[in-house]
Amino acid sequence: MITSAEESQGDQLHSREVRYLLMMSFRALCLIAAALLVGLHAPLLWIWIPLCLVGMVLIPWFAVLLANDRPPRKRTQPSVPAPAQAAPEERAALTPGKEIRIIDADAIFKSDEILEPDQIFKPE
Repeated sequence: MITSAEESQGDQLHSREVRYLLMMSFRALCLIAAALLVGLHAPLLWIWIPLCLVGMVLIPWFAVLLANDRPPRKRTQPSVPAPAQAAPEERAALTPGKEIRIIDADAIFKSDEILEPDQIFKPE
């Protein structure tokens, strides 16, 4: 591969679908094998039937887990992007010298008259 780009979503989905289909086909083969072994009264039937049953039960579980799993991330990719460093002058929340205005909510709601903006905003 020339690039280090990841596989596309469509290609990942296709590979998971193929893997699921192969695993479920193996499950179907376990079911057919169990039916044939019982029908033919095969020797060591007490070993073969539990093996086929375990395959029929565990294979679908693994198939679903693997079909829903995406490929692991490469080690070169960070799991969380590093936060951008802000310049020191941008870190100050308030700059000195600016007038701070406080809105007095009690004065607005207790008053029956319409207040002017100068009456609401009080500089400290």
